[in-house]
Formats: sequence, structure tokens, C-alpha cells
Amino acid sequence: MKVLSIVCALLLLIAVSSASTSGLICRYGEINYTRNSICSCIPWYSCHDIVLNQYPISTWTDSVTGQVYTQINVDIINHLVVDVKKIVIGSDSTLCLRDSKSIWNMQLLSNGDLIFPQVQPSVNKDNVYTFGFIVKGTQKANLYIKAIVY
Repeated sequence: MKVLSIVCALLLLIAVSSASTSGLICRYGEINYTRNSICSCIPWYSCHDIVLNQYPISTWTDSVTGQVYTQINVDIINHLVVDVKKIVIGSDSTLCLRDSKSIWNMQLLSNGDLIFPQVQPSVNKDNVYTFGFIVKGTQKANLYIKAIVY
């Protein structure tokens, strides 16, 4: 019985250490950059392979509430010669959506991160993928890349 307890404890220790050293957690200001199954953390400003470009489409005022809304499109530009298999885009309180249905072509997670929807699993090499949303006000959202998998 003692041997079984020791084996279980060792297996639990191995599982915890494997999970914590997987390289999936980077420090603030770094991107989890996975290419050819090699994971590393790099400063966000040194990643020029993928670019986020935001631009307003239109702005209007709700005649009933007086609230101003802006539709913003975001281009994810892949400058590489390989497909982007996964991207995680972070945001902050500036991504103040009109409602939960005011975002398209991306999936909004409960923690505020954005990921590809299941119908769009990647961005092809040297290509652009566009998503959009409607925010309260006229300011663009603060978006940043948290993780990229090639």
C-alpha cells in the first residue's frame, strides 16, 4: 500500500511539473510564440510576423438612449510563409461591446480574450483575416497578441 501511495505521489508530482513548465505562460508584455512545436516567450514589440490593424467603419448615435457606437474592423495580417494555426488576442476595458452579439469572426472568451471561431481555424500564409465588433463610444479597443501558434 505504501508503494502505491509513493507511486501516486510521484505521478502527481510529474504531472504538476510538466504542466507548469510547458512554456504556455509568459510574463506581462511577452507573447507565447510557438513555431514548429518549439514554444518561447518573446517581447510583444519584437513580433512583426503578425500585425493587428484596427480601423473604424462607422459611428452613430442611438436615437433612444443617446449612446454613441462605433463599428471597428480588425485585420490580422500574416506576413509569414506559414499558416497561423492559433492566435490569442488580449484586450482590456476599452473593448466595451454594445452587447454580447456585437462581435463577429472571432470568439470572445469569458476572460476577455479573443480566439478564432471553430469555422476559421487559421490564417493562411501571407494573408489577412478580418473580424469586427461594435463598441460603445468612438475609441478603438486596446488589443494585443498574447499567443501565436504556427
